[in-house]
Amino acid sequence: MTDSRYVVALEQLGMNDISRVGGKNAALGEMISNLASSGIRVPSGFATTVEAYHEFLANNGLAHRIEQRLAGLAPDSVADLTAAGTEIRAWILTQELPPPLASAISDAYRVLGQTTDGELLVAVRSSATAEDLPDASFAGQQETFLNIHGIEHVLDAVRRVYASLYNDRAISYRVH
Repeated sequence: MTDSRYVVALEQLGMNDISRVGGKNAALGEMISNLASSGIRVPSGFATTVEAYHEFLANNGLAHRIEQRLAGLAPDSVADLTAAGTEIRAWILTQELPPPLASAISDAYRVLGQTTDGELLVAVRSSATAEDLPDASFAGQQETFLNIHGIEHVLDAVRRVYASLYNDRAISYRVH
């Protein structure tokens, strides 16, 4: 059974879940629920939760290291943004996902694979909880990985999406 603290099937989501799984995931869940009765098929999938992301960052003190690195940032310095982003992304990419999170993602991927007759190819992308606010939009700033096959590649893509939250542009946008 998948740990719902970390992973939730899209079919179980709706717009009330934005703070838990982000806007894209909540909207996909809403579409699955509301369009199926009209004969419109929306592909299934699963979302990792905000709790999963925070647990990943808490693992090995990564959240604190990132906070400390960003605290001394000169936001108008391109060189400083580049250096901070490069360093933070490297930290994230070298961290393993906590075993309970990796297990939950693996379980959800296996279950999703049981719904297809062919090769399971998935998209791994961000779904920010504050992506489209009235006074700010982070849309399109994080990486999207398409046609990902195999659990090791999925787990790696999750880390790469997490790392993309700290690209130079995203850091600058958050600071400003």
